[in-house]
Amino acid sequence: MLAPTPRERLLDPQGRPYFLWDMDMTLEEFERAVESGDAATRAYFVGKVMRQAKPDDALQYVTPQEIADLWPAVERYLGNARPFWEWLLAHWERRGVVSR
Repeated sequence: MLAPTPRERLLDPQGRPYFLWDMDMTLEEFERAVESGDAATRAYFVGKVMRQAKPDDALQYVTPQEIADLWPAVERYLGNARPFWEWLLAHWERRGVVSR
């Protein structure tokens, strides 16, 4: 991570992180969904943070290896961010950061 946003700056006055601008969910609720949600819920929220947050912020919630492991389930949620994450995942593979 190069420059993750400090936790207090992620949130609006209602406690919602900027990357969940389109839903009413607190950061704590998001973290619970990513950490302990069922596989489909986890894939949805991991894909959402990868799509809507700065990459450095997304990597606060999911590791490169978790991205590689979840890739088949999250790639459909990435939208226009998919080419970036495909490139980064390939880069990580070449450098031995992740294995698939």
